[in-house]
Amino acid sequence: GHFALQQRIIDAWKRRHTGGDPHRPVLILVGGFAGSGKTELARFFVQLTGWPLLDKDPLTRPLVERLLVALGGDPNDRHTELYRERVRSVEYDCLMQSAMANIKCGISTVLSAPFISELTDPDWMQRLSNRAASMGVDVFPVWVRCDEESMREYITFRSAARDAWKLSRWDEYMATIDLNLRPAVPHLVVDNRLGTAVTLADQARQAMGAMHA
Repeated sequence: GHFALQQRIIDAWKRRHTGGDPHRPVLILVGGFAGSGKTELARFFVQLTGWPLLDKDPLTRPLVERLLVALGGDPNDRHTELYRERVRSVEYDCLMQSAMANIKCGISTVLSAPFISELTDPDWMQRLSNRAASMGVDVFPVWVRCDEESMREYITFRSAARDAWKLSRWDEYMATIDLNLRPAVPHLVVDNRLGTAVTLADQARQAMGAMHA
């Protein structure tokens, strides 16, 4: 199952990198639920490679908050229909346009965002891969796996205003997410449950090895 898929991705990358151009740029998409440790993992990739990081939250939050208020909403809303239908797509559009600006210059880039709808939508992923491929860039999706206890701890610890609703209605929030959700496209899974034997840093190194072996 899981390990076999991971092995297939690694093998495919090895074949491509030994037979192809090892300097071909890469767009890494680090996705996962809130508090799963995406930003932390993305930072490890950045430390290992020196590639730029585009983290959706700092990149778009000031605009998202203003837009929500302008639309008559709450700046910290990340769960209502208003956010989902009128703001979220604009937010991801900003992130992806920034990414495109980098890969058009041939710069490998690490993206950090939940990517829940995107990674589970084969059409969205195919369009992104096609656009990237036309610029000579490969898309490498990474899913950060986590558990409820760890996510709650991470979210509580970072105490961000946008998480207030999740923490105050935790059971209601957990009912909306499926921890077994995985991307609909080949991807690498990084395990960030508390007490995981292999640290995120080591898993980042292994993932980089998979891309460049």
